[in-house]
Amino acid sequence: MDRRIFIKQTSMLASVTLMQPALLFKEKFRLGLQLYSIREAIAKDVRSTMKQIAGYGYKEVETYGFNNGYWGLDAKVAKKILDDNNLTSSSGHYDLDKYLVNNSTEDDLKRYVDECIEGAHTLKQDYIVWPWLHPSLRGIEKFKLVAATLNKIGEQIKKGGLQLAYHNHDFEFTEQDGQIGYDIILNETDASLVKLQMDLYWVSYASKLKPHEWFVKQPGRYVMWHLKDMDKVTRDYEVMGEGSIDFTTIMPDAKLAGVKHMFVEQGGNFKPDALSCVARSAKYVQQVLFK
Repeated sequence: MDRRIFIKQTSMLASVTLMQPALLFKEKFRLGLQLYSIREAIAKDVRSTMKQIAGYGYKEVETYGFNNGYWGLDAKVAKKILDDNNLTSSSGHYDLDKYLVNNSTEDDLKRYVDECIEGAHTLKQDYIVWPWLHPSLRGIEKFKLVAATLNKIGEQIKKGGLQLAYHNHDFEFTEQDGQIGYDIILNETDASLVKLQMDLYWVSYASKLKPHEWFVKQPGRYVMWHLKDMDKVTRDYEVMGEGSIDFTTIMPDAKLAGVKHMFVEQGGNFKPDALSCVARSAKYVQQVLFK
């Protein structure tokens, strides 16, 4: 009797697997936060701020503003603060675009990338993200320069044991003579050297294509997402779940996109303050998106 029950249960499980594989193999994500969201609190007291966000349920963070350290602290000290609060950091935003302006040399850029690699290793990060483009770099020909530079430093970063990724805003989707910068980034960079971090707010704000349509273009390349909602009236930043973007329709594309990390971000429009906003966002993501 026990053997017959076992065979029956095994057959039922196999049937469910065939019909609904997503239910059995659903990706589990660690709740992440882009620390730029709480930059003012960090500037006042980084230690107590990290303790607070850990209390909200965040498990990993994405850094910003590297300058031979983080938050004005040595990288080893920053790592200790994260460790003390059971926080990891898989990714960081690094100011790479500044070396394509201000008369910097290739050696200046190479030296800074090496510093970034060293800092990222100290924090045990996997990704170095190019997060921003100076306004002078947003023409079509400049996007081609950016793409070539991404390939070059992507190779340097890969040799350093890490992965480069590019983060979008709205200006990549501005049409210029029938072209957009984002297509140049996608098509003129080596997918093995340059991954993509999709900011779902900015894609929803500025792109003619929906996130799903971008994922279909290059499946598996969108290794990180920024979870950022949009105010229903002003289209400004908003707390997750309180805005106009329906993230429940985007989450099923996580496997198609290739996403490995998701970071909540809110750049402004804090009501009443940044910490309470990221606390509410954490609750929504945990209860609705990561359930």
